[in-house]
Amino acid sequence: MGLLDQRDVSAVLNLRKGRFQARIASSAADIAAAQGLRFRAFRDAGGVGQDVDGFDPLCTHVLVEEAQSGRLACCFRLLMLRSGGEIRRSYAAQHYELSALATFQGPMLEVGRFCIDPAFAADPDVLRVAWGAMTRWVDGAGVQMLFGCSSFSGTEAAAYRDAFALLAERHLAPECWLPKVRAEEVVRFADQTRKQHDMARALRSMPPLLRTYLLMGGWVSDHAVVDRDLDTLHVFTGLEIAAIPPARARLLRGVAA
Repeated sequence: MGLLDQRDVSAVLNLRKGRFQARIASSAADIAAAQGLRFRAFRDAGGVGQDVDGFDPLCTHVLVEEAQSGRLACCFRLLMLRSGGEIRRSYAAQHYELSALATFQGPMLEVGRFCIDPAFAADPDVLRVAWGAMTRWVDGAGVQMLFGCSSFSGTEAAAYRDAFALLAERHLAPECWLPKVRAEEVVRFADQTRKQHDMARALRSMPPLLRTYLLMGGWVSDHAVVDRDLDTLHVFTGLEIAAIPPARARLLRGVAA
């Protein structure tokens, strides 16, 4: 459980808003259900299977379910790090050179494999409940930075030129934390920029989780990694908790209350 012991698990249990509730996966069947949703989200939208990797046993898995039916609407996994000195343990470290973040002194939380069942994607309460659960975890564990990989569907960079241009213009990481290139195949935002970009189209093409990170003051790497295995372009995303605007922090804690 990282910095949380079993008593702290209740920090994200029984969080409910509207028709959804969040809870920690408590059985092999729970984790299998999450892996099944991940398979449909990242590998084969119409297929049946499981997305499994070596990080699953190291992480805490969170489920957002429709309270009445128990149907899984969203899932993600959390990996606690005591400080940046443990950054090499993270999933993101497979794809990015993160030596700059190794100097970060406070507790860090990696959010991974975040996905929403398309049947529930139009309901904003799914994302609100997910963020409420994360907020409870962050406050309970004293997390000082959230990070992870935000996934753009497919590997054709041209479809996201507006989004990448916007990220390059407004949301690059501070130089002191900026991830460097490690992966063999990347899309550098500097090569995708254009004099004018369509703001609305840029935001529409971004993953919902990434849009929320940015609204709270999050930042990104200066390149996307081409992941042929998952058929995604993913972008390193970070958020320093102390940098969240007070009004946004109050909203999140209102959901988490």
